[in-house]
Amino acid sequence: MAGHSQFKNIMYRKGAQDAKRAKIFAKLAREITVAAKTGLSDPKQNPRLRNAIINARSENMPNDKIKKALLKASSQDSSNNYLEMRYEGFGNKGIAIIIETLTDNKNRTASEVRSILTKNGGNLGETGSVSFNFEQVGEISFNNNLDSKDEVINFAIENGAIDILEEENIFKVLCKPDDFGSLRNLLEKKYIDPVKAKLVWNPINLIEIDLDDAKKIFNIIDSLEENDDIQSVYTNINISEDNLKKFQND
Repeated sequence: MAGHSQFKNIMYRKGAQDAKRAKIFAKLAREITVAAKTGLSDPKQNPRLRNAIINARSENMPNDKIKKALLKASSQDSSNNYLEMRYEGFGNKGIAIIIETLTDNKNRTASEVRSILTKNGGNLGETGSVSFNFEQVGEISFNNNLDSKDEVINFAIENGAIDILEEENIFKVLCKPDDFGSLRNLLEKKYIDPVKAKLVWNPINLIEIDLDDAKKIFNIIDSLEENDDIQSVYTNINISEDNLKKFQND
């Protein structure tokens, strides 16, 4: 029976992972469709579409799904028409939250965002109520084990990068939004395709949180990211490495 139970647990985890992967692919497909609708269908001539495809491939999205999302852009089906909406709100301890969405029904999405925040001790704010806590930047990510890493970093700085962030597996080149497309193209042409490229909201006014606060805010983030209409969620939290490890191992 123990072996059977273990098998069930493995299958449950696999099912959960497959469901999460399907949700990620659906959101990436939606961004590809919108990007193709708002510009040319050729990624070489449409920077937003180029970014969307780069990000899809970084998640190992199959080519047939990418092509299907591109075809949807030329479809006359009204269900493929998405609005870009940004919501701003607050979590526990007044933590600032920016929520980017692509939706075919803004009333439904606004209601669901408000409900998620309210149920978890937060609230929806007005436009501009929290965005002053953030700075929008272009973020171009590369594998940290790249042979020409130092060269790439120096070249990026010489061509407009405003910061370099290093993490365990990747390093990120940050730049002003206006320089984003041109810098990404220069890095691609001279070195290698990035693993990700997108405009993000970087927090500038941080709120220090403890383990209990972390559990509450990550519950809000998880609930928001479960929603099909929500593409990205940003907060201005600062959590120590010790507390983050405790949270992850909890």
